[in-house]
Amino acid sequence: MIPFVDLKPQHKQIKEKLLKAWEEIIDCTGFVGGPWVNGFETQFASMLGSDHCVSVSSGTDALEVALRALNVKPGDEVILPANTFVATAEAVMLVGATPVLVDCKYGTWNIDASLIEEKISNKTVGIIGVHLYGQPCDMDRLKEISSRRDLWLLEDSAQSHFATYKEKMCGSLGTAAAFSFYPGKNLGATGEGGAVTTSDESLANRIHQIKNHGSSDKYVHEILGNNSRMSSMIAAALSIKLEYILEWTEDRRNNAKTYIKLLSNIEGIELPVVEEWANPVWHLFVIHTERRDELHSFLKKNGVSTGFHYPVPLHMQKVFGHSGYVEGQFPNAEYNANYCLSLPMYAELSCDDIKHVCALIKEFVNNDKK
Repeated sequence: MIPFVDLKPQHKQIKEKLLKAWEEIIDCTGFVGGPWVNGFETQFASMLGSDHCVSVSSGTDALEVALRALNVKPGDEVILPANTFVATAEAVMLVGATPVLVDCKYGTWNIDASLIEEKISNKTVGIIGVHLYGQPCDMDRLKEISSRRDLWLLEDSAQSHFATYKEKMCGSLGTAAAFSFYPGKNLGATGEGGAVTTSDESLANRIHQIKNHGSSDKYVHEILGNNSRMSSMIAAALSIKLEYILEWTEDRRNNAKTYIKLLSNIEGIELPVVEEWANPVWHLFVIHTERRDELHSFLKKNGVSTGFHYPVPLHMQKVFGHSGYVEGQFPNAEYNANYCLSLPMYAELSCDDIKHVCALIKEFVNNDKK
């Protein structure tokens, strides 16, 4: 059996360090805030090349708190890709604004920057660029548009921990960036967690306030906020994982290279397109095939777990039914939804396991030719 993702080997490697850190926290009862949280924020910001990191309780909170800090309000419009996880648009709606969708670029499946300007109106306040699957989107194009149109630019970096765009870290390129540390992410927490990074000090201060009931001093509440604080137990685990994350990232990159080498030139199998300026971190390794459902079933029958990311594009979700979008409006996002298949991908995945997965895919394709 080859699982889609296996978190056990990673945590076995660091289990003793985790338990030691958690024991220290239990002994001092410092469960919220404090040195572990501050230490993680400082270290994560430094590794990304960002001036500030504000930890929060989830990736969705990171998006929502960032939007609130950017003063997004009801009636505003925010441009984002049609091909992304629901949280990207959900956060916009949670602050009362309207998501305006743009189709993705075939091959990279990230937002097609050439389609953005036609969607800008006098209600547009910002753009969210999603580094989907751990693949950087074209930040120079997005920055040029946002700068010229006086818009903010938020990176949805939930899947792109330590990916680089033109040798610069994703999460340090826009006005701010939102990260998720959901357990299955490249940098995954032992529970839920998230963070916002920015080099704008005033914005960072406002994010700190919002995540802490709108307060900068205890019992003094200047603005409307909420409770989006990260626990010390989560921060401690993330700090420990930061010691290993660059090594684990290179393991993912090597696994992707093996997949690409073994699956190249197989009829009917489309591989991810990597732009020359991108160095992805392969949160997901996604192929496309018109017989996606049959291949998924074949691999499952032979002990290989795969996934669909994502089988229903945003504009076809019921939650956006009021938006007036129709089928066929975003053809690349719809193609991705119908034909994408995510193969097993994690740092500890062995070369032999990858070879086995690829051999099964070749067997499926060859049987189909008979």
